[in-house]
Amino acid sequence: MRLAWTDICLSPRPNLSSALTLLCLLLMPLHAFSGEDYTPLDDYLQQHPEQTALMAQFADVVSGPAVALTQPQTRPVRIAIIYPAFQVSDYWRLSIKAFEARLKELNIRYELQVHLSSLDEDPAVLATQLQESLDREPDYLVFTLGALIHRQLIETILAHKKTRLIVQNVTTPLQDWSAHPPFLYVGFDHQAGTRLLAGKMLTGSTRPQQYAMLYSSHGYISQLRGDTFIRLGNNSQEVRLLGSYYTDNDRDLARAATLQELDRHPDLNMLYACSTDIALAAIEALRLRGKLDQVLLNGWGGGEDELEAIRRGDLDLTVMRMNDDNGVAMAEAIKAELEQRTDQVPQVFSGEMVLVTKDTPEAELQALTVKAFRYSATQ
Repeated sequence: MRLAWTDICLSPRPNLSSALTLLCLLLMPLHAFSGEDYTPLDDYLQQHPEQTALMAQFADVVSGPAVALTQPQTRPVRIAIIYPAFQVSDYWRLSIKAFEARLKELNIRYELQVHLSSLDEDPAVLATQLQESLDREPDYLVFTLGALIHRQLIETILAHKKTRLIVQNVTTPLQDWSAHPPFLYVGFDHQAGTRLLAGKMLTGSTRPQQYAMLYSSHGYISQLRGDTFIRLGNNSQEVRLLGSYYTDNDRDLARAATLQELDRHPDLNMLYACSTDIALAAIEALRLRGKLDQVLLNGWGGGEDELEAIRRGDLDLTVMRMNDDNGVAMAEAIKAELEQRTDQVPQVFSGEMVLVTKDTPEAELQALTVKAFRYSATQ
């Protein structure tokens, strides 16, 4: 028996004393977060070769049909989710839909509490959401690592021994957590997706490529998507970075940054966008300057809005995630633990990604869409 959606969203008033205590801890100086803190997925698999086969076996389970839970449940599984879903990208909302749909197919009884926020949410709000979630003593808590404040929040969760942590949209294990890792890292590898984009954007041009980097917020996503692209571009003498901007994933800031760069550099012919929201804002700016057909622009993720922009020809290419894989993987990991098969759950699950462009045939786009949203499109 699961909670109704209204019960999930309209949760009781939190324990303010506990929330304030947690907030005081979070307002202590932040630990630095650098590229040295996490292990790229390729490096992680070299260090832990046994994980390669485990990941492949688990991927087969995720892509295959649901097999109902065999272990009787004494009570519903308690799950809490805290997601930065207040953005144009539908990744987070569809993740919840796919997660719940697979749980139901697996015949897992559960109670779900969901908190939604923005990527750069006020730390006080996030602290209150986290404290309220932990006060309910969930079996699993699903969170992400998009900004610096998220790291301290996650370390608070890891210290809460009774709750298993699923770190969503992260596929690079953090070295500081290796002694007591999360239950599961799950998502789509940002560096692998960036390499797909770079393979198309940085090669095959008959003219020098001069571009601007449109970052999201300071932190994990910008490092793995943006800095990775810059490093790949630095390998070519024909590629020149003209400027870079942190936009906080805000469409107004992203549009203003794009307009400024277009005005400063009339010879700019490429933009790298680190998220869906940024890409859509860049389209608006390019349209205002009449340069939609002159500047190469990418998306990131291949959600509904990006695919529509691809079909219109406003967006040149994107890396399309098989979106529902992440929600299915979380459900299957929980099922494995309920059946006492935790040794069959890899430390990391990274879903499939495919490069699509404005030249991709409509029939192929349709087939990929059906595959990517096989659960969430019907919920």
